Amino acid sequence: MSSGKKSELSHLMWTEKYRPMKLEEIVNQKEIVKGISNLVKSPDIPHMLFSGPAGVGKTTAALCIAREILGEEWKKNTLELNASDERGIKMVRERVKEFAASVKLATDKDFDKPKIIILDEADEMTSEAQTALRRIIEDSSRTTRFIIICNYLSQIIEPIQSRCVVFRFTRLPKDNVVEQLKYICEKEKVKYEDKAIVQIYESTGGDLRHCINVMQAASGMGSINAANVSTAIGLSGRSKVGDVLKLALAGKFHEARAKLLELTQVYGMSESDFLKYASQEAYDMKLDRPEEFSELMAEYDYRLSAGAHPEIQLAALLAQIGRLGSKKS
Repeated sequence: MSSGKKSELSHLMWTEKYRPMKLEEIVNQKEIVKGISNLVKSPDIPHMLFSGPAGVGKTTAALCIAREILGEEWKKNTLELNASDERGIKMVRERVKEFAASVKLATDKDFDKPKIIILDEADEMTSEAQTALRRIIEDSSRTTRFIIICNYLSQIIEPIQSRCVVFRFTRLPKDNVVEQLKYICEKEKVKYEDKAIVQIYESTGGDLRHCINVMQAASGMGSINAANVSTAIGLSGRSKVGDVLKLALAGKFHEARAKLLELTQVYGMSESDFLKYASQEAYDMKLDRPEEFSELMAEYDYRLSAGAHPEIQLAALLAQIGRLGSKKS
């Protein structure tokens, strides 16, 4: 895709159109922004590690840092990778190492501004890949700075954590998200209902990126009202998670598995997102044995984080949920 078409697409997507360009524009996260701003001004910028839930500004903060440090040359000197797409050691050794090593061709006077590597969803990397990454961080520290982004800090190996300044991003408060959504509506001249904006927040768990995507989908139906928001949320695939649980609890394993595969392969929902949404849906359903369900979710969340095959493990989870449903008196 040409750069012109990419730019046009970014302008059409509200998540990109309204992505903050400067650190001080980031929604909430005031203490983190203050800490990062002080580090960016220092002569020797450290590696950074951002952890926290989805849609709270981690990647945006990393891109803002790149712009503030590198200025107009930031795109040329920044490598952004999504580790969940390329989890293995091959990606680390080839793409990251190649980019980090490319600065050796430059003259010494160019080293006052380091190249920046943004590694998103790093907690999806295998432990072997993280170990290889640790060595690359050490070998390229004179010329390159890493900004590593993850949802779960516990999934990042200790040697990487110890080489980075860690920032823990928090979930965005309801008032901040609602205010930002209304601001976008006003800029886009879209009609909205206050209760529909709140509905978007509650249905996405405060994930601002997801909120904006749902809102844009609803706006395409005419206005942002309760009916259009419900439709937009249904189109996102998340609402189908509840259907998967109901089928599994009813003992309809094959139907539940088919719906699950539709979610992961057609809608592109990650296995970790499925577990997160399933947990939320289950509590809303007020199960008879919530403690047993929680134990199941914890067990399979651990198995996935340990590197077990996702499709096999989620199918096994559905079978266990079916047994849980059969105990119902």
